[in-house]
Amino acid sequence: MSRSPVVVLAGGTGGAKLARGLLDHVGEDLVVIANTGDDIEIYGVPVSPDPDLISFTLADLIDSRGWGIAGDSFHAMDGLRRHGSSVWFNLGDRDIAWCAERRRLLERGSSATRAMALLTNAIGVEARVLPMTNQTVHTQVRARGSWHGLQQFLIAQQGKGPVEGVRLVGIEEARPSAEVLEAIAGARAIIIGPSNPVISIGPILELSGLYEAILDAPAPVLAVSPIVAGSVLKGPTAEFMEHAGLSVDAAGIAAAYEGLIDGLMTDEPVAIEGLKVTVASTLMDSPQSRRIVARNALAAAEALSL
Repeated sequence: MSRSPVVVLAGGTGGAKLARGLLDHVGEDLVVIANTGDDIEIYGVPVSPDPDLISFTLADLIDSRGWGIAGDSFHAMDGLRRHGSSVWFNLGDRDIAWCAERRRLLERGSSATRAMALLTNAIGVEARVLPMTNQTVHTQVRARGSWHGLQQFLIAQQGKGPVEGVRLVGIEEARPSAEVLEAIAGARAIIIGPSNPVISIGPILELSGLYEAILDAPAPVLAVSPIVAGSVLKGPTAEFMEHAGLSVDAAGIAAAYEGLIDGLMTDEPVAIEGLKVTVASTLMDSPQSRRIVARNALAAAEALSL
C-alpha cells in the first residue's frame, strides 16, 4: 500500500455501498474491515456473508436483490430441494464455487485474511477486504425464549422477535488480525459505515484490543448514520438498536459509538455535545449518490483532523 489507507468498518448493504463509493475516490488506498460474526457453515462450504457481500459490491458483481452474484443460477439449491433437503439459505452456483474455493484455501493452511485476499484478487477487487479476525466468532440472537444463529434468525425465522438478547460466541478468544491492526494504526481516516451498530459493527468493536487500537490511532473517526430520512431502509437495525437501549435516530448512533468517534454524518439536523456533526444526504440509491455520500464522508472525516 503506497499511501495511508482510508479504513472503513462495515457489514451489510449500507456499509458495502459506502465502500463502493469510496473506491471511486481512493482506489487501492481503501481498506474495509468486515464483520465476520454472520459467518455460517452450510451445504458443506464456509459462507462469510458480510465480507462476500462487500467483495461482490466492490467488484460490481452484486445482484440487484442486494446479495449474491448478479445473474447467478441456483441449480444446486434446486437439486437439494429435489432430494428433500431443507433449503432456507439460498446460495447461487457461482457463490458456492467462491465458498468452495475458500474451503480449499483454508484447508491448505491459509488464514481467513489470506483466503479473502486471494478470492478478491481473482475477481479484480482493487481495495483490500479484511475479515475482522482469523478466528471464529458467531453472533447469536435470543428470541422467543431460544438462541438462534444470526442467519437462522434473520432468514429461517424471518427476524421474528422481539429480540431478547445478543451474544458473540468465541469473541473472548478471537483477536483482530495483524493486517487489521496495521491498517488502523496507519489510517488517514477511519469511517464507521452506515451499518447496524449492534450486529454488524458491534462484533468488530468487541474484539479484544480493536476498540483501543482505534482510540490510539492518530486518524480521525467518523460514523455515518444508517438512519435515512428518519427510518431504516433495510434490515432489522431498529429492532436491535431498541434492544440495546438506543434511540433509532442520529442521537442513538452517536450513543452507540460514544467515546470512540470524533464526528457523525447524518441527514438529520442535530446537535450532539462533543461531536462535530455533518448534515448531508446519506441515501445511496444509485452509483452517483453513493459517490456523493462517500465524497462527503471522506471530506467530513478529513476535516476532523484540521
